[in-house]
Amino acid sequence: MSNRSDSNSDNAGDITLADPAGFVHPEYRPWIELIKLSATAPHPSLENIAERRSTPSPLMRAPLDAPAYTTQAIPGANGMPDVVLYIVNAGDKGAPRPAILHTHGGGFVFGTAQSFLANLQEIAAALDCVIVSVDYRLAPETPFPGSLEDNYAGLKWLYAHADELGADPKRIVVMGESAGGGHAAMLAIAARDRGEVPVIYQALVYPMLDDRTGTTQMPPPHIGAFIWRRGDNAFGWTSLLGVPAGSENVPHGAVPARVENLHGLPPAFIGVGSLDLFLEEDIEYARRLTAAGVPIELHVYPGCPHGFDFLQTNVAMQFKAALLNALRSAFEHAGK
Repeated sequence: MSNRSDSNSDNAGDITLADPAGFVHPEYRPWIELIKLSATAPHPSLENIAERRSTPSPLMRAPLDAPAYTTQAIPGANGMPDVVLYIVNAGDKGAPRPAILHTHGGGFVFGTAQSFLANLQEIAAALDCVIVSVDYRLAPETPFPGSLEDNYAGLKWLYAHADELGADPKRIVVMGESAGGGHAAMLAIAARDRGEVPVIYQALVYPMLDDRTGTTQMPPPHIGAFIWRRGDNAFGWTSLLGVPAGSENVPHGAVPARVENLHGLPPAFIGVGSLDLFLEEDIEYARRLTAAGVPIELHVYPGCPHGFDFLQTNVAMQFKAALLNALRSAFEHAGK
């Protein structure tokens, strides 16, 4: 029933003889044809990446009128190029407010900080917090550690300029979705190891944590059949790492799932759909964090593919409420 279709071997098992659409949550059935189209779309490549980047996603929204946002260019790390930050809901409004350092999604090769602003504005308004989102450099033009250093420069800038932003330097969270979740996990590890900026929490939304998924480690065929697939994942990780995804040796600190020591990391939230390619690696990372003594809140949403929260469904609303509750709790209990 779950054998892979030989006729689709060029897509590394992305389509199966048992139609994976049958696993999709009923609330996503109105979009089933669009979801199924994603299973046969060409994988990103060096030949089509420029065109893909120039084609806006229909799921991305324009920035909202409020809370206000500004942009700020800051010096990059160690002589690297300047880094552009998008700053949401800053300003002196009495007592310092908690802050989030956000890293956007896009498989390490796509996306901009600006394209996620509407979501961040909603979170900033709901929690009355400051959010700084980093427009980090993309792979393959900038392989690791370029993006990590961009994100770390943004984190250090937020910490150093907390007073003028109306932010509390003792209540900083790192957060991201998909590749941005991977970047947030990398950033939490780097912040722990460098000891310069205290991070109280990491909010990882279906994070991209393991380059071996879809290369040397294969999930069941119906997992990762849509939206972000095995071939997509291999291209994204290979672009970031500068070596083929799943290689025996990868740059130190680039792959959160390969970091042996997870002790001393901040508490974490992980939310992922059961059809997401990242399901198994996210559950395994949650297990390893727990084993290392790191408090973890894990949510798995049945029948949901990658990026399920961008569609207006009840399950997406449940996920967003869980994320807000986790962030609110982290802010309230910081230092206690």
